[in-house]
Amino acid sequence: MRKAVIDLGTNTFHLFIVEQDGDQLNTLYKEKIAVKIGQNGISKGKIAPEAMKRALHALEIFKTVIDQFGVKYVKGVATSAIRNASNGKDLLAEVKERTDIEIEIISGDQEAQLIFEGVKAAMTLTSNQLVMDIGGGSVEFIIGNQKEVLWKRSFEIGAQRLLDKFHQHDPMPPNDIESMFKWLSTELKALNDAIDLYKPTGLIGCSGTFDTLAEIYLIGTAGRRPADSKTFDLPIKAYHDIHRSLLIKDREERLSIPGMVSMRVDMIVVASCLISFVLENLPINHLTACTYALKEGVLFSETIIPE
Repeated sequence: MRKAVIDLGTNTFHLFIVEQDGDQLNTLYKEKIAVKIGQNGISKGKIAPEAMKRALHALEIFKTVIDQFGVKYVKGVATSAIRNASNGKDLLAEVKERTDIEIEIISGDQEAQLIFEGVKAAMTLTSNQLVMDIGGGSVEFIIGNQKEVLWKRSFEIGAQRLLDKFHQHDPMPPNDIESMFKWLSTELKALNDAIDLYKPTGLIGCSGTFDTLAEIYLIGTAGRRPADSKTFDLPIKAYHDIHRSLLIKDREERLSIPGMVSMRVDMIVVASCLISFVLENLPINHLTACTYALKEGVLFSETIIPE
């Protein structure tokens, strides 16, 4: 059976078309468009007119592809930027009118659960793990194992929000980084309490930031990632080396880093700072980048997990 999942993220809209046979996915088509729906509006709680136009154009492209593949089962989800925007429902109504694609706004709690379902489809969690997904509008943290979720929370502190709030100069000055860490220590107190309670033994990151960090490391070491690989372990020392390099470079210098993706170049500094903050409370020797997340969670869960 052919299925399509559309993920309307704050930075990127994703289309994922697969043939599913039990727990096996045969990917037929993948596309991502850097819509940047949160640009010039996310901090004001509204989707800017230019972002609305980009979003509608992207969905019209997706609709054309879906029809070409003859897909009847289409599941669309919208996350932080749209669920918190005063005109988010207006956008989805226009999407429905123009394309006949129905998009469901999911809560942060549902998003976190679906991300965890995606991760479990990619790997076996033999011990308590901290899963982290950095979006443009929100960041989801989940602590759990193969049997259960022990704790989960969505925080509206995504990379676009952090960029607007803290990254005013490039490179990012040390005092701005210090301010960000001080702010995070208050915002993420519940996370640190949960880490102390459940003591996860590893960090699994599923977002474009983690993929980019892994790619930078692989190119820098002349390594190669298998095409069908769903996970990749990034040594902590390598992460810290890349992080320090990001902090001292401006935008143009970051763009020249082998493995850097242009759509990540603006937000990767604050996103990496967020990872660095989380690692302060996790005594681990590597972090795991996982390619499965929300989209795969939607596929394997069949229906959106209720509140």
